[in-house]
Amino acid sequence: MAYKAGESGNPAGRPKGRPDARTRWRKAFEKDADKLIKKAVKLAMDGDTQALKICIERAIPAYRPAAEPVQFELTGDTLTAKAESILAAVAAGQLDPQTGKGLIDAIGSLVKVTEIDDITRRLAELEGKTNA
Repeated sequence: MAYKAGESGNPAGRPKGRPDARTRWRKAFEKDADKLIKKAVKLAMDGDTQALKICIERAIPAYRPAAEPVQFELTGDTLTAKAESILAAVAAGQLDPQTGKGLIDAIGSLVKVTEIDDITRRLAELEGKTNA
């Protein structure tokens, strides 16, 4: 049976309060969680590298570097000139490369939105001229 475009095969969705598989697994492990943790630690201490990896991953959160807020002069009249000033700030050490990349990516996204707005405006103008 084929569904129409935009039509769900299950419009009512999953019933409220029905746990998913992960929730069922967590509940099944809860009663023996302490024993399982002790076993994983013992295996790690006995040289099991996979158990050691699991213990470390669970005990120590992943390191995610975070840049400190910075202030620099964003110059230029065009988006290209602004992106160049970001690159200059990175080159001068005023801005870390990760933040610079994020800012340039944001400018790229802004360009796409601006293009869509411009195309929409032009299309509306053209349609207005042909309908008049």
